[in-house]
Amino acid sequence: MTRYELPYILEDKTGTLSSGSEFIDIHERMHLTMRCTAPRSFMLYNGPWPPPSSRSCTGHPTRPVLPHPLASLQFSTTRDNAIALGTISVHNVPMSMRAYLVKPPGPATSIRRFVASDGQQYQWSRRTQPNQEWTCTNNTNYIIASYSLKTPGEPEYAESSGCILEIAEQFGRLAPEILASLWIMRHIAAYDL
Repeated sequence: MTRYELPYILEDKTGTLSSGSEFIDIHERMHLTMRCTAPRSFMLYNGPWPPPSSRSCTGHPTRPVLPHPLASLQFSTTRDNAIALGTISVHNVPMSMRAYLVKPPGPATSIRRFVASDGQQYQWSRRTQPNQEWTCTNNTNYIIASYSLKTPGEPEYAESSGCILEIAEQFGRLAPEILASLWIMRHIAAYDL
């Protein structure tokens, strides 16, 4: 695979947590879709949603084959029906979100660590870098990904929220895990979990 030393700059099309969103690289190298499939349930897919339909050998359209999700997230509810952390499944391995994104000891409430499929530990932190709402670093404190909100006063865009997920090119293979863990982190912050 050719490397360009350009980060993946994924436009977050909706910027919302409730309905899901598409994350499309401005250089068209990556397209991920986080889709709400049921209340509090999300599936992460590679490519657009719905998947494109194909044609049979007779030329008639066929039903699209539903792709296998890269990750699935199921948030729970508390007794008073508030949203709560639930389960995540990445690479067909289900686990609790609390076990997947571990809060380190100490007072920091907006930091969580996870171990990715490469066996390395990564850490999400909130508002620790200028112009970044969320920052993901590796164990040497190298920024591998960040999520930035639309700048206040910036004009509205027709098909984009103005929010950006940026992933260092050499960590592109971890994009599904980065996006899934970010989705949980954003829920943690939005619902004070």
